[in-house]
Amino acid sequence: TRSLCDWSSDVCSSDLAALFDPTREPDRIFMESFDGRRIRFGEVDDITARYAALLAGSDVGPGSLVAGILEKSPEGILLYLATCRLGAIYLPIHIGLTDAEIEHIVGDAGPAAVVCDPSRRAAIDATGAESVFTLASDGSGTFTEGSAPIQPRRELAAATADTPNAMVYTSGTTGKPKGALLSCGSVIWNARSLAACWGIHAGDVLLHANPMAYGLFGTTTPALAGGASMILLPKFETEAVLAQLPRATIFAGVPTYYSRLMADPRFDRELVGGMRLFVTGSAPMRSASFAAFSQRTGHVLLDRYGLTEVLIATSNRVGDQRRADNSGAALPGSQVRIVDGDGEPVRPGVVGMIELRQPYRFLGYWRDPEKTAKAFRDDWFVTGDFGRMDEDGQVSVLGRGADLIITGGLNVYPKEVEAALNAIDGVLESAVIGVPHPDFGEAVLAVVQLDGAGAAFDRSEALKKLKSSLSGYKLPKDIEILEDMPRNTLGKVQKNLLRQRFLSRFDHLPRP
Repeated sequence: TRSLCDWSSDVCSSDLAALFDPTREPDRIFMESFDGRRIRFGEVDDITARYAALLAGSDVGPGSLVAGILEKSPEGILLYLATCRLGAIYLPIHIGLTDAEIEHIVGDAGPAAVVCDPSRRAAIDATGAESVFTLASDGSGTFTEGSAPIQPRRELAAATADTPNAMVYTSGTTGKPKGALLSCGSVIWNARSLAACWGIHAGDVLLHANPMAYGLFGTTTPALAGGASMILLPKFETEAVLAQLPRATIFAGVPTYYSRLMADPRFDRELVGGMRLFVTGSAPMRSASFAAFSQRTGHVLLDRYGLTEVLIATSNRVGDQRRADNSGAALPGSQVRIVDGDGEPVRPGVVGMIELRQPYRFLGYWRDPEKTAKAFRDDWFVTGDFGRMDEDGQVSVLGRGADLIITGGLNVYPKEVEAALNAIDGVLESAVIGVPHPDFGEAVLAVVQLDGAGAAFDRSEALKKLKSSLSGYKLPKDIEILEDMPRNTLGKVQKNLLRQRFLSRFDHLPRP
């Protein structure tokens, strides 16, 4: 058993708690908020020690859950580090969720303490939570006020690689979110691996526009592991990002962010001349948009693939030859395989289910041992996603297993059809789903959102174009047009809602 600060030889040489070391360039800027407030590296130890003392006064200790429902702020990130000091488990909850969604998560998890934005206090009070603090995006609130006069708690809780560090609820694209318990080993290994893959170093500045809850792992922690500074934006807004990009070297975001930047003529090579890396992920990007981004900026986007339960699983490296349909290879020390329905590995290039084996195993779903057991095949984590892997171990993700369409006994992978649809003029984004059909069992149905040139879009002509690149059984039986796709907080299209909406689309057809 070791403290987090001592924990380096078998997990990482720059673990999260190394930030508590005041000798780590104490005068260098660690975080800068949207309103200009700055936290230096040398201040981190004292602030987090005071936060830890306040939480400990509310009976938070090793194994306790601490929920954060916050707008992005330096204090919100330091709350996570204070939770690490106590050996407690951090529960990030996206502030944009509805009251009902927040009440479900808090009621299901039962945290010992909750730190929330004042705007969500009523939702938390409705859960009956006992220890509740407020923390606004400007740093004000009962949490910071209460911690200011307290004697700092310097000691760090002992921990091992299997000690729970965080519980993150799944994004809920297919149903109610579930709590996924992550270990210290997984969080720290993942952060350090990404810092290495992306070449993050102390001279980097991350422009952080991702949501507070979902951007903690995969955006914030790699910057921590690499010793980078961060500029925090409350959320993605084109104007704010354009203003701050000249000060940054790294930007990470979902494809929607990049499409909005590309729509602004000011986003050009001169503006991003000081940038080193643009990272994308969490949702597929159109090949045309991927290429257009490179042509406009001179940068090739770096894609990665991850899941709530295992954080980031694969990633391109900074030196890789990157392409639109490629999410890179397994992180250092981990393995990826593609298997058939019987769990047998398939040949390179063959589509199958993605399974992972990582050095620090996913700890399981909250209070659901049966679901946890089903998540593994031997010691391989079953992702529920399908894809293919080339001879070099590079993975192309084709979608969720639940999205697979079986029409007339033949498998259709939605991403393949979506790629063909997205290449048609006027289509901004497409989503291909399977819905009941009286003859084929399931029918391929395409749902599209049109761009500015969409007025000229014609369903019949679009289907004719698809015939030139897709086999007959893969062709959509019809194309529906929506003004806006339903999305979750990460920008992913919620196909479960589309299926519900169009569930009866072909019920009028006679049965054979």
